Amino acid sequence: MQIGADDYLAKPFHHSELSARIHSVIRRKQFNSLNTIKQNELSIDLLAKTVKVKFREVNLTKKEYDLLLFFIGNKDRVISKSALAEHLSGDIADMFNNHDLVYPHIKNLKKKLTGAG
Repeated sequence: MQIGADDYLAKPFHHSELSARIHSVIRRKQFNSLNTIKQNELSIDLLAKTVKVKFREVNLTKKEYDLLLFFIGNKDRVISKSALAEHLSGDIADMFNNHDLVYPHIKNLKKKLTGAG
């Protein structure tokens, strides 16, 4: 078993560099180091944070975009409502007794993607 980091960031650092490195690690782990993800008619540019359906751009909110990436990154897996709530709201998800905040985001995402074709 190998334990350790594959990246190192020396102090002091800029938050933009930290953010870029985090996105890079996520991209390597979930999306095979690709900057563009294509699935059927759907195309996601991870660097520009844009989504297109059949070459038609779809305007998503940050939460909708994050939710879409979460779904694609967890393709062929069952995702619990609490896992979705935690992904969307972070640490404060534990404070909710009800995770129904997930449904409006899924509904809006589905409506926008369906509307774009």
